Amino acid sequence: MDVIVDLRGGSPTYLRHEAFELSADNRRQLYVPPGFAHSFQTLADDIEVTYLVSAPYTPSAEGGVRYNDPLLAIKWPLPISVISDKDENWPLLDPDNPSLF
Repeated sequence: MDVIVDLRGGSPTYLRHEAFELSADNRRQLYVPPGFAHSFQTLADDIEVTYLVSAPYTPSAEGGVRYNDPLLAIKWPLPISVISDKDENWPLLDPDNPSLF
């Protein structure tokens, strides 16, 4: 399951998320526009994820939000079994700071 979250302060859909199932069977792809966060949970073993990006990866520009942030209330379909230390330790969102992007 892939999830995008609107992090554009001032947007009418600020902090709302949408979930999509991408699979080899449905052959769907997901475009993540600027100002949105993206996360995913694999629903099967042996999954390959490919990203197409608009600019080279720049570690200093990286940011994130926590997968279990209560402000987002994302309902993941499976229990979280594997997550990187980096993704586990992103800060929680501040509801009083609408200027994330």
